[in-house]
Amino acid sequence: MAWIDISYKGGKYIKMRKLNKNMEKKSIIEDNLNKIILGDSIEKLKDFPENSVDLIFADPPYNMQLQGELWRPNQTKVDAVDDAWDKYDSFEHYDTFTIAWLKECKRVLKEDGAIWVIGSYHNIFRVGKIMQDLGFWVLNDVIWMKTNPMPNFKGTRFNNAHETLIWASKNKSSRYKFHYKSMKAFNDDKQMRSDWHIPICLGDERIKINGVKAHSTQKPEELLYRIILSTSDVGDIILDPFMGSGTTGAVAKLLGRNYIGIEKEAFYKKVAEDRIKKVVPVPEDTLLYSIEKPKPKVPFGNLIKEGYVNVGEMIVDKFGNNKAKVNANGTISNGEVGSIHSVSARILGKESNNGWDFWHVIRDEQLKPISDLRWAYAKKFMDY
Repeated sequence: MAWIDISYKGGKYIKMRKLNKNMEKKSIIEDNLNKIILGDSIEKLKDFPENSVDLIFADPPYNMQLQGELWRPNQTKVDAVDDAWDKYDSFEHYDTFTIAWLKECKRVLKEDGAIWVIGSYHNIFRVGKIMQDLGFWVLNDVIWMKTNPMPNFKGTRFNNAHETLIWASKNKSSRYKFHYKSMKAFNDDKQMRSDWHIPICLGDERIKINGVKAHSTQKPEELLYRIILSTSDVGDIILDPFMGSGTTGAVAKLLGRNYIGIEKEAFYKKVAEDRIKKVVPVPEDTLLYSIEKPKPKVPFGNLIKEGYVNVGEMIVDKFGNNKAKVNANGTISNGEVGSIHSVSARILGKESNNGWDFWHVIRDEQLKPISDLRWAYAKKFMDY
């Protein structure tokens, strides 16, 4: 969209000029969807419109403050993080950089969006403080427990075996996405905890050029797999302002999401693009979140009206010990008359109970929970 340079100071023309600039910014997203932008993340983010991305994963420089070279006991040099992009003159310099990129990320994040930031003890506490100062609402800190960490060769400190991720929504009132039930199923029907035991990149996953690691801080795909699967939806736009070796883009493509990356180094951009090209997305029908759907709100009387349950029919508990007759007005009777909930509660000696899970009908000589009938009704009449 061309910029219209109108000098007339009437309100109408000024509004037209701003509208065209906003349309220009919107096209930035469309033009760079599933691409990596070469350049400085802070400057490039300024071209993005407000409220334009669903999820952000950021793996910023850690400012590790390494002093000198590190050698193993066998006198081989450790390939540590000593890249120029990780060096800052002072904590103040690093804080200024962190404030700048986080401000831009907050601006481009949708109102119900969320952000993940990963770091080590060198920087994560400073990052977390800045995030809270900017109005992000911290939801969890997740600990990535490295199952195969690099040893502490000098033996002067504890073996540093983890990194910390901060998961935060744009603000306190954001209705962020979280697929709790899916992640519980992912974790063998146990609530997913905030300590994730995942190995660092090794073997075929570690990208190497002529036998040398392409990127010193390449993150494992399993880490991004959990993040993207749990806190975004299919088709969402995921932004990575420090794309590096392209893990975010690779996993986003795999899981049917869109991505936009920003990378300062042309070498890393090429590495990431080559990697992402090879990714084959999983079939879309394997990415369903049907387990997350809330139970449909269907009155018991609707099942009677549509013939899923018949007037005068006897419904029973799962053991067949307790029975109740279905009445035309949606109540059931078992000595006393009441709703499916109140009668089941009286039988159990409780103040309240979920009758949908308690009562069953007999179909084809088999017990069938009335909750199944509710789902069948919702599928037919409610497009569930």
